[in-house]
Amino acid sequence: MHLGIPADADSVDLIRPDPDLENPIPPASASVPDAPLEPPASAPAPPTSSLRLRPPASAVIAETLRVQALHPPRTRTARFFGRDPLSTGAESWYSGALGELEVGRVLDHLGQGWHVIHAIPIGTRGSDIDHLVIGPAGVFTINTKRHSGKVWVGNRMLLVNGQRTNHLRNAEHEGRRVSRILSTPVTPLVVIVGARELVVKERPEKVVVLQSRDLVRWLTRSASALTPPEVREVSSRAADSATWGASEPAEPDFAAFDALRASRASAYRRRRVWGLGVVAAIIASALVVLQNLASIGPFISGHLSTVH
Repeated sequence: MHLGIPADADSVDLIRPDPDLENPIPPASASVPDAPLEPPASAPAPPTSSLRLRPPASAVIAETLRVQALHPPRTRTARFFGRDPLSTGAESWYSGALGELEVGRVLDHLGQGWHVIHAIPIGTRGSDIDHLVIGPAGVFTINTKRHSGKVWVGNRMLLVNGQRTNHLRNAEHEGRRVSRILSTPVTPLVVIVGARELVVKERPEKVVVLQSRDLVRWLTRSASALTPPEVREVSSRAADSATWGASEPAEPDFAAFDALRASRASAYRRRRVWGLGVVAAIIASALVVLQNLASIGPFISGHLSTVH
């Protein structure tokens, strides 16, 4: 992401990394207990700033709150009638954050031997990798996209409700970039959250498109590509923020984001109450009119009879 279906997962082809491109990591040489030595060249140095504990959606949540802060707060009247507190400019960031949080929740179900790093800042232009997954099946970048409606996938094109997107191109570029940085084959994934329907007309050649609910099953059923030592070595380098050439990421205010979500939920409930109230008022008015018509019906009938 740049600071940015129902399909059977078994039917998607895996772009598998070539295990021959990875050399097993030789064991580290023993050190003298009483005289600490520099880590041997064959062993990765401990990361100076680990990204392992970085929560999912960190980057996009920070951007959501930044854009939202530019929007003036709602007036008392707007709050009373339940106007949505989310600004128009923050809508896409907010939706992206919800998508990344959902995929992060799904990835929590991966078992032992898998390593997941979220919201990795990369480079100097404000880009980040939504999720990086490293495990027995290889290395995978995940570009999360939250869409409603219909998603259509072709060999070189992904449409959302009939509109062209750059999802495949961006995911492929991200995979190549990460592969170059980590010096290992990488499979780029586009993971769709919230779509009503996913139609895969033709599988993309270099990118795998999945629905979030199929993600863990697809990963765990993929063929093995890395040995446990290789998984540990790659994940150790990936967890070091210095690997990615970006400045130290700032931690977003998750409490403020939770408050925004709660405020939106409250506004939605208030709008529903107002909506139900309007419907009830219309029904009540209609009943009063019908009752009035029923009461004056005999009078009108009698008057017409007298005239005739």
